[in-house]
Amino acid sequence: MSILQFKKNILITGGAGFIGSHLVRLFVTKYPDYKIINLDKLTYAGNLENLKDIDSSDNYEFVKGDIQDKDFLADLFTKKAITDVIHLAAESHVDRSISGPMEFILTNIVGTANLLDTAKGYWTELKGHTFYHISTDEVYGSLGAEGFFLETTPYDPRSPYSASKASSDHLVRAYQHTYGMEVKISNCSNNYGSHQFPEKLIPLMINNIRNKKPLPIYGTGENIRDWLWVEDHARAIDVIFHKGEIGETYNIGGWNEWTNIALVKHLCSIMDKKLELPQGESAELITFVKDRAGHDQRYAIDATKIKKELGWEPSIQFEEGLEKTVDWYLNNEDWVNAITSGDYQQYYKKHYSS
Repeated sequence: MSILQFKKNILITGGAGFIGSHLVRLFVTKYPDYKIINLDKLTYAGNLENLKDIDSSDNYEFVKGDIQDKDFLADLFTKKAITDVIHLAAESHVDRSISGPMEFILTNIVGTANLLDTAKGYWTELKGHTFYHISTDEVYGSLGAEGFFLETTPYDPRSPYSASKASSDHLVRAYQHTYGMEVKISNCSNNYGSHQFPEKLIPLMINNIRNKKPLPIYGTGENIRDWLWVEDHARAIDVIFHKGEIGETYNIGGWNEWTNIALVKHLCSIMDKKLELPQGESAELITFVKDRAGHDQRYAIDATKIKKELGWEPSIQFEEGLEKTVDWYLNNEDWVNAITSGDYQQYYKKHYSS
C-alpha cells in the first residue's frame, strides 16, 4: 500500500520509548488506514524490542533520526508525506537534567522548535494538520497539601527538565497564535506500566528488589505523585488527537496520589508475595538518601476537563496496575537484564547506525 493511499501519515516521535511504544502499538492496531511513522533517536531509553510484535505491520515504519537535525526532518516530512505529528520525543529524567541540563535544552526545546518549523514549512496549508505535543504536569511546579493542577494553573517549573518542557509548551502555543498551526497539548502525571526503562522509580525498585540491592528513597519519602497507567495515557492521547479541540490543553491524571515511601512499601509487599519471600524482607532494603535538589513536594492533576469534554477516564486503579506491572517485569527478566546491561545499545549500533 503506497504511503499516499493512507488516510493519514502520522509521525510519532519518541515511539520506541516507554509511552511512545504503547501509543504506536495502539495506533498501528486500531487504525489500519493510518500510516504510522515512528521516529526515534534510539538513545538508552529507546528500544525497538518494545514493538517487535507490530514491526512487520503494513501500516508501520520505523525511522532512526534526531529531531535536533532540521535538514533530516525536512527530508523526512517530504519523503513520508507527513500529515500530522504526535510529539513525545524528549529527555525526561529529572536527576539527569540536574547533572546535565544541556541535552534537555537541545532535545526538548530546540528539537521541538525544529519539528514545529519543519511542519510549518511543509504544510503549505496549515488547516487540517494536527501538531499534538505531549508534556508533563511538572511544568506547573509544586503543590502544597491541597489543591490540584488545572489546565489554567500558571507555569512554575523547578528543574531543568520541567523548564525545558515548559519552554516547548510555550513554543507550540506560539506557533498556533503566530502562524495558525492547529495544535493540541496534554500534560500528564507520572506514568507506570510495562516497558519502562529501569531508571524511573517503579521499575528501578522492582529490579533492585529482584537483585537484592538497596532501594534508594529521597529525603523522608513523603513527596507525593499522581500515577497514571501508561495504557490509559495512550487511550487519552488517542481521544485528544481525534476529538480534542484545536488550541486546547488537556490534563491527564490517574487520580492516584501516593507518597513515595507508601508506594515503595506497597511494592515491597507485592514483590515479597510474588517472589515467595517472608513478608517484610524486601522492605528491609529501603535506604533513605540525600534529597534531590529542588525536589517538588506534590503533583496532583485534576482530570475533570478531559472526562467532561472527551469522555476519558482511567480504567484501572493503582493497586491493580502496580501488580500487573510487577508481573510484566518478573515475566520479562531477559528484557530487563539486556536493557540494563547495555546489550541493546550494541544491537542498535550494529543494526541502525545508518
